Amino acid sequence: MEHMKNTGLASGNWGMLASGQGTEPAGGPGAGSEAGQISGPSAGGSGDRAGVLRLFAGLDYRPLVEFPLPDGRRVDVAAVDARGGFMIVEVKSSLADFRADGKWPHYRAWCDAFFFAVDPGFPSAVLPEDAGLIIADRFAGALVRNAAVLPLVPARRKALLLRFARTAAGRLAALSAISDQA
Repeated sequence: MEHMKNTGLASGNWGMLASGQGTEPAGGPGAGSEAGQISGPSAGGSGDRAGVLRLFAGLDYRPLVEFPLPDGRRVDVAAVDARGGFMIVEVKSSLADFRADGKWPHYRAWCDAFFFAVDPGFPSAVLPEDAGLIIADRFAGALVRNAAVLPLVPARRKALLLRFARTAAGRLAALSAISDQA
């Protein structure tokens, strides 16, 4: 399988993805898996999301899955970098999933950069060119196209960072309560 070239988040000047530092994807535990190698079509959905999460772990981004936005929608993955840069990733498991989903255009108002994550067999030419592109499977993810960076206004960034922190803290507290009961 071809190695995917990583190009970073965008031309903006924030975060490791933008600077091109650390853009090698994390390799997975699969047989014959190498860093930067995508193993082939996956079942989509949560498997592709796992590759996105592994990619972010290697890039020092802090992701949350199923992150609730203030408008009531939930995004597949939201991530924050060390400078407070916000990105949203919409995971698409198939062309039919992409065509049937009308929610993702609304997500752009809630992030600095918007990405699609798809498996290696997805026809990526149908995706909007200003959206970033992550090719991912259950073992790894690779950034293959930069996203247009449209910085959030400061008040919205502050509100999102507060929501992100409270969501993460709430999830951690719930996990702690479960482990205390065991």
